[in-house]
Amino acid sequence: MTDQNEIERDVMEYDVCVVGAGPAGLAFAIRLKQLNPEQMICVLEKGSELGMHSLSGAVLEPAAMDELLPEWRDAKLPIKVEAKDDKFFFLTKKKAIRFPNPPQMNNHGNYIISLGGLVKWLGEQAEALEIDVFPGFSGKEALIEDGKVVGVRCGDMGVNADGTPGSAFAPGVDIRAKLTVMGEGCRGSMSKQLIKRFELDKDKSPQTYGLGFKELWKVPAGRVTPGSIQHTVGWPVDTKTYGGSFLYHLDEDRVYIGYVVGLDYQDPNFVPFEAFQQFKHHPKIKALLEGGEILSSGARTIIEGGFQSLPKMEMPGALLIGCAAGTLNVPKIKGIHMALRSGMFAAKHFHEKQSSEGFDKVFRESIAGQELKKVRNIRPGFNKGFWFGMMNAALETITFGKLPWTIKNHSDHDALKKLSDNATPERPYVERDLPPRDRLASVYFAATEHDESQPAHLKVADTNICATTCAEEYGNPCTKFCPANVYEMIDDGNGGKKLQINAANCVHCKACDIKDPYEIITWTTPEGGSGPNYQNL
Repeated sequence: MTDQNEIERDVMEYDVCVVGAGPAGLAFAIRLKQLNPEQMICVLEKGSELGMHSLSGAVLEPAAMDELLPEWRDAKLPIKVEAKDDKFFFLTKKKAIRFPNPPQMNNHGNYIISLGGLVKWLGEQAEALEIDVFPGFSGKEALIEDGKVVGVRCGDMGVNADGTPGSAFAPGVDIRAKLTVMGEGCRGSMSKQLIKRFELDKDKSPQTYGLGFKELWKVPAGRVTPGSIQHTVGWPVDTKTYGGSFLYHLDEDRVYIGYVVGLDYQDPNFVPFEAFQQFKHHPKIKALLEGGEILSSGARTIIEGGFQSLPKMEMPGALLIGCAAGTLNVPKIKGIHMALRSGMFAAKHFHEKQSSEGFDKVFRESIAGQELKKVRNIRPGFNKGFWFGMMNAALETITFGKLPWTIKNHSDHDALKKLSDNATPERPYVERDLPPRDRLASVYFAATEHDESQPAHLKVADTNICATTCAEEYGNPCTKFCPANVYEMIDDGNGGKKLQINAANCVHCKACDIKDPYEIITWTTPEGGSGPNYQNL
């Protein structure tokens, strides 16, 4: 193992370093460059190309994009379909009962897009403004001096599995900047470190998350109504488990279909991937998909804590923006416009103050912050079950979120019940024949790639716990919640079991970093360019 402090590294100097080329990071860079063309800005992206790690529903509220780059409406994006109508259903095993559409899900004037396609286009606009965009470079750790963030160290390339430099070893560069902007997305590895280091979540409600699955299908001609949007709740999850689906009709006989499960579920035997596949076999859904083919698939955690779990978004020398902080509007099931706005507000603040100080207050008082505050009690209302959550959501909606209380969230890792305390609910699952057949087949459609000679980026502090305590108490839930079959318990050759980590399968969803009941799994950035290569998700 090489001592990182003894490696000689190149140093690059910028005014601002942005970590993560998602909508938040690129909106920040573009807006700051618009305000001050003299600013030297770089954007790091761990994916091999911009958009390769981007996954969202994705329905875009266009106002923020209209403000940032109004010409986006004329851009030739791979997917951009105007939303036409909304439907909301409660599912039983065989029926779909139409419910009134929640006001938050009114998509009139919105657009169904590919987030990856939008991010790629935003990257092109950033480069046209002479912003340095570096795909394939992962931020490994923040550089901190005298209690202030002064930049980022990029991950080394060409490291052997045992941590020693390989024949093609190239040390990661140190990028020093007056301001470092964390736009890593949900459960960003460096953002997580900085939140802990600077106690940014002190006195905040625990953060909570969901695990989202998404597939792009091409179906037989005549079944698609471009612009049609459908959401469902109910089957196949029980009333104690937060979950629901989305189905977006695109052009060219294509549809987006997806499912989100709250990672605060209690049953250690629950398999989120299976719930998604079961949903696809509901009679209403299977009739649309049967005879079609999957073009692309992926999985990603989404941050659901909202206003009361939003950490302090500033620290000396750095800012948190977008889903790295937790700006997703859960009742709307939308985060893109919030990410864009957080980046734009942050750029304006830094342009005016030349400091990170004061940004947290600015964001919370902005239209984006107030949007989160208004819906703060809807997601945690479901902690008491589906029907209570629906009634609470209705009350919060008709009172415009002005009730004089704030419901706390609870952390996901300690929500699981032990096997001895758990009664797995009856799940009337059906035999299924739509692809993919299993999690490994789904990984194929994510086109994920990792050099197996590099060190495993998934760190387990004590694998003995996996083979003993966790197996006995929880039945190794990591083997069930991971959407990519990364974690397996295999024969240890001595009559017992041991943990095998198939790191090359990883789609960077971060569920393991969140849901592990012992908090001994840590997701770290692999070598730059590794991971999924999502196509039009």
